[in-house]
Amino acid sequence: MRVLMVAEKPSLADALSRLLAPGGRYETHKRTTPVHEWTGPFRDVPNAHFKFTSVTGHVYNVDFTSEYNSWDLDPIKLFSGKIRKNEANPKMRLTQHLHNEAKGVDYLVLWLDCDREGENICFEVINNCLPAMKQKTMDHVLRARFSAITAQDVRRAMQNLGQPNENEAKAVDARQEFDLKVGVAFTRFQTRFFQGKYGNLDATVISYGPCQTPTLSFCVERHDRIQSFQPESFWSIAATIQKHGNPAVKLNWHRERIFDRSIASLFLGTIENEKYATVVDIETKRKSKQRPHALNTVELLKHCSSSLGISPSESMSIAERLYTQGYISYPRTETSKYPDNFDLDSVLKEQSHQSNWGQYCEELLRNGYTKPTSGTDVGDHPPITPMRVAEEGDLYGDAWRIYDFIARTFIGSISPNMQYTSTSVTFAIGNEKFHCKGSQVFSPGFASVMHWMSKADEYIPEFTKGESIPIASLSLPEGKTSPPEYLTEAELIGLMEQNGIGTDASIPTHINNICQRNYVAVTGAARRLVPTNLGIVLIHGYRKSLSLSIATSIYDHRLTIP
Repeated sequence: MRVLMVAEKPSLADALSRLLAPGGRYETHKRTTPVHEWTGPFRDVPNAHFKFTSVTGHVYNVDFTSEYNSWDLDPIKLFSGKIRKNEANPKMRLTQHLHNEAKGVDYLVLWLDCDREGENICFEVINNCLPAMKQKTMDHVLRARFSAITAQDVRRAMQNLGQPNENEAKAVDARQEFDLKVGVAFTRFQTRFFQGKYGNLDATVISYGPCQTPTLSFCVERHDRIQSFQPESFWSIAATIQKHGNPAVKLNWHRERIFDRSIASLFLGTIENEKYATVVDIETKRKSKQRPHALNTVELLKHCSSSLGISPSESMSIAERLYTQGYISYPRTETSKYPDNFDLDSVLKEQSHQSNWGQYCEELLRNGYTKPTSGTDVGDHPPITPMRVAEEGDLYGDAWRIYDFIARTFIGSISPNMQYTSTSVTFAIGNEKFHCKGSQVFSPGFASVMHWMSKADEYIPEFTKGESIPIASLSLPEGKTSPPEYLTEAELIGLMEQNGIGTDASIPTHINNICQRNYVAVTGAARRLVPTNLGIVLIHGYRKSLSLSIATSIYDHRLTIP
C-alpha cells in the first residue's frame, strides 16, 4: 500500500515526518518541495510506503479572466465578471509536483492547517492528486485534525483520520470571489475618482478592501474626534492631610470636578478655614483579581503590541514558527476555555523543567491547581498553550518574549486568583466629603508568574473613625479636559473583534495592509495609529455605508459554516 501525505509548509512536513516515521528515520528527496519517505504501519497494513510532501500555502489564487483586465472597463461590470483560478506561484510548478507524487498511491492524507483556509487548500490538493491516484474516490482521501506538533497530538490525529469538509472550503471560495470583485471594482473606481479630485495624493493605486476599509475607518474616526475636540476648563478642590509621623495623603473630593469656577470657588469658600479633616467612615474589604482566561489569538496579538512592541503581523509570523517547531499549540484560535478533556497535567509537568517558572509549576502540581471554568469555547482549536519546554537560549529575541508570555499565561490561567484587601476612608471637611483608598496584596496568586499583572500596594496610614487629622493644604487647581489619544494597535484589534471585522487569522493582515499602503503610520512605543492625509481623504470621501463595519460583519457571518 502506498500513502501520500501533504502538509501546508515544507517545515511542517519535516516536523510531522520526524514524529510519524518509526524511530524518526526517513529519507528525504529534493523536489519542488522536499519529499520524505519511510515504511511503516497504516491501518491493517504493517509495511505501507509513505511519502510526505507539502505545498507552500494556497496552491491557487483567484483573478478575473483577461477581458476584465482593462481599467477602461466600467467597474460595475466586474461584479458579474468571470473569474478563474491561477497557480499562486507558476514557477514552482507545484500542481505538477502534486500530480507526480500522487501517481499510483492508494490513499491521500491531508495535514493542512485545521481552519477554514486549510480546508480550502485541502481541496486544492485533492483536485491535483485524485486524478493520478490508483483509487480515485473520496473515501480514499483522509483528513488529519490536530492542534499541536507533538508526538501525542500527531499520533492521535493519525489514529482518528476523518474526511475534509467541502462546505468550509466552498465558504473560502465564496469569500475570495467577493473580496476580488468588491476590491478590484472599488479600487479602480476610487483611484480614478480621488486622483481626479486630489492630484497631490501620495499613491498611484488607491486600494479598497471589504475589511481593510472599515479597519482604516476606525483610525480616521478617532482622528476626527481628536481634531474636533474642544477642551473645557474644570476645577476641583485638592486637599492634603498629614497624620503625625506619616507621609502626607492626598484626598479626592466626592464631587470630583466642577465646570463653573464661581461655583467651585463657593464650595472652597465654605471649608477654606477648616483646620482638620474628620474620619466619618472606614470600609475594609477582601477582594480578588480574577486570573486570566486561557489565551486566544486576539489576546495574544493585543499583548504583543501593547506590552512587547511587536506588530500583529510579526507576532503572528513568530507564533506560527513556534507552532511549526513544536513549542506551542496552533496559534489561530478564538477559544479561551480549555476543553473538559484537556490534559492540563501533562502541560504543567513539561513546564516544571523550566528554569524560571519550573519551581512554581511543581508547587501547583503538589498543592493542586484550579481548572478554569470561565472563558469561551468556540469549538475551533484549544487555547494557545506551551507544548514543549524552552529556555531563553533556545529561542532568543522576540520569539523568546512571545513564548515566555504564552507559557506564563497558561500557568497563570490555572493559578489561584490574586487576593488583596482594599480600604476606603471617608473624611468630612466642613460639609464636604473627601476620601482616600489603600490596598495591600496578601496572596499574589497568578501574578507570581505573570509579573506584569502584579498589583503594587497602595499605602495609607491607619485611621480610626472619629479621628481628626490636620489639613496640610487646600486649593482649587484648574484642569482641562483632554482629547482621546490615537488608537493603539491593541485597541484597534479589540474594535475589529467587537465589530466582526476579519478573523483571528486575518486581523494582522488587515492592519498590516493599512500601514503598508500608507493609510496610517505607527508612532511611538505605544504603537499608535495616526492616519495619513491619504487615509483621511479616502475615508472622508466615502459614503458612510462603505467604510462602516456592519456590511463586512454581515457578509462574514453569512459565510460562516454552522
